[in-house]
Amino acid sequence: MYYLQQRWKLQNGKLKYYGLRNKSVMFKNTVKLSNAQQGIIKKLPCDLTDFELQKVNKLLGVQIVDAEHIKHTPKSLEEARFCVNCAANDFIIPGLEFDENGLCPMCQTAEETKNLKSVVPVKNTFPRSKKSRFDVAVFYTGGKDSTYLLYYLSKVLNLRVLALTWEIPYMSECAAKSIEGAKRTLGNVEFISRKVADADLKKIYKHLYKIADNTCACPSLAYALFYPELVANKVPYFVAGNESAQLIGLYYNHMAPKIAYSFGNSKILNLLVNVGRLILLHPPLRKGQLHTLETMKQLAYGDNPLKNIFGYSNALVHNVVEAIHQVPEMVKPLKRAIRLSSWSGNIPAFVQVDFNDICGGVYDWRKIKKTIIEECGWVPPEEYDKGLHTSCKIEKCKEYSQFKRFYDMRSDMIPFSALEISLASRDKAVSREEAIAEMKSALGFSLDEIAECAIMKEYIEK
Repeated sequence: MYYLQQRWKLQNGKLKYYGLRNKSVMFKNTVKLSNAQQGIIKKLPCDLTDFELQKVNKLLGVQIVDAEHIKHTPKSLEEARFCVNCAANDFIIPGLEFDENGLCPMCQTAEETKNLKSVVPVKNTFPRSKKSRFDVAVFYTGGKDSTYLLYYLSKVLNLRVLALTWEIPYMSECAAKSIEGAKRTLGNVEFISRKVADADLKKIYKHLYKIADNTCACPSLAYALFYPELVANKVPYFVAGNESAQLIGLYYNHMAPKIAYSFGNSKILNLLVNVGRLILLHPPLRKGQLHTLETMKQLAYGDNPLKNIFGYSNALVHNVVEAIHQVPEMVKPLKRAIRLSSWSGNIPAFVQVDFNDICGGVYDWRKIKKTIIEECGWVPPEEYDKGLHTSCKIEKCKEYSQFKRFYDMRSDMIPFSALEISLASRDKAVSREEAIAEMKSALGFSLDEIAECAIMKEYIEK
């Protein structure tokens, strides 16, 4: 008797793998099939004739297996197999493979991905602006990462910072208190907050929930809201502060190729872009400005078709963009700001502070929490050991929906938090034991709908 191996699914004439495979085949997740092969796959499980076995010979042992070699997807953390080096396991990442040494693909490829720092240019110091009241701007949520970024820019570098906060209906109490703490303690930061009208936000959230099973629109919607503000104030830099585990997660989720992590430093590619702009009578771009324009254009006009052609589309952003366009009036100011900034050259450069570098090597969650509590009046969540996403009440809902959709093979996007917590433990931002404890108590990896989903549903339905 032959079976289709677990986590392989017949889809649109191809076999597709839902998981993260070992190093040598890590992104080889699709296999094209002939009509005859498709017919055989559809019959499984069953006995196969010699003729049929010959037709699917190249699939035997991997995609098509006998009963002895069929794998089983765990139904809980207790049943899961864990990587021997990090917290990655085949429950939170169904279809996770391990090599002969018990290492997951992320640990197998740690050495060759160690320099993949950011898909936007890395910049840890900034000049004083002569054209603006502000030297930099940040999107500030009150969470641990954005608070540490705000602390670094305002207190360590002594910059004039514009902090932009989108008041989401799901902001946690600790995040709201942390924002007030930052206002009290950071004297050279100007805070701007925006709240989207409930009627418009519900249109966006309802559509997003329909296509993604959650309503998480951060930070994309915040970028769309605040870009006109950045252009009007001539802010020279828009600074992101995602920790390395979040950024490298894009690579392992097959959303960013390795070249995306070095594009900002490529003199040849940037020269070609600027020659094209000069021909069109647009001013040349400095490092980071192209990243800003492309990010904002994606929000205003949708995905670049080339991303889909090369298989690097970002499902998270695509879904949010589709949802934002349910309120066209929200997109119009963004489009105007894109046109104005592109013609004038007044484009805030989108850059990333490398948290590992500014922390002396490792962005240790416990150490930075201590720093921001003392320096910024940061208020930690009740689950103090929680390290991922500390600013939102429904973060678990996003984790649950991404996990459940991937587990059920309805989405090919690996749950982002599953990658992030695993990578954070691999890179020693948190210990393996602490990461596993957070999986058990503070994250939304569950096959049963979690209680926090009621918060999300209550808002969009009332």
